[in-house]
Amino acid sequence: MYILFIISIIGLFSMLPIHFLSVEHLSFQKKYGKEKCLKFTKILGIISGWGFFLFLIGIWISPQPKFIIPFFENFFVLIPIFNFAIIIFHLIISLPLIICGAYFGISGVKAITLKVSETHKTEMIITSGIYSRVRHPQYLGAIIAHFGLSVLLSMFFSLLVTPLIFLYIHIISWKEEKELIKEFGEQYEIYKRNVPMFIPKLKISQKS
Repeated sequence: MYILFIISIIGLFSMLPIHFLSVEHLSFQKKYGKEKCLKFTKILGIISGWGFFLFLIGIWISPQPKFIIPFFENFFVLIPIFNFAIIIFHLIISLPLIICGAYFGISGVKAITLKVSETHKTEMIITSGIYSRVRHPQYLGAIIAHFGLSVLLSMFFSLLVTPLIFLYIHIISWKEEKELIKEFGEQYEIYKRNVPMFIPKLKISQKS
């Protein structure tokens, strides 16, 4: 009955080893040279990135039990295109989360470019803009958006596996940072010490 949901979870975590390989630029460069390394890791990055996104959608839309926040079960609006009954109270809660998640995701991509997002290969450490507040804005956006969409669609299993989604994102973030330290050394270590991984740093202006 829940086969699509199970397939989506398994598929999501099957992207982990592919993502790991996509960020091992130094290892592949030593074996195959810079040009072949970039082509290979780009393919792996696109597979793991789009795979993550598609399997996440599978988790959101797969048939599963619905949940309703008590006292608001009679307030819903039907979206005929998708045939989803969306509860107004859930919409009120989830919309700011989805917008916030989209902001972090889009801001992250704009700061490092789509090419870097796909290939997981950067020539420099970005420390300005959104990356001065949080080290992984795109992944933070994915976590927030996942929670928001789970609430919006009232998908119980999707909401329940939020810690698993966070675990997945934490693992790939850890792996990426491990490789970035190999590539950039102390420069990334300093950045890591000054900027939090997922909880955005608030910018406090100092008056002289």
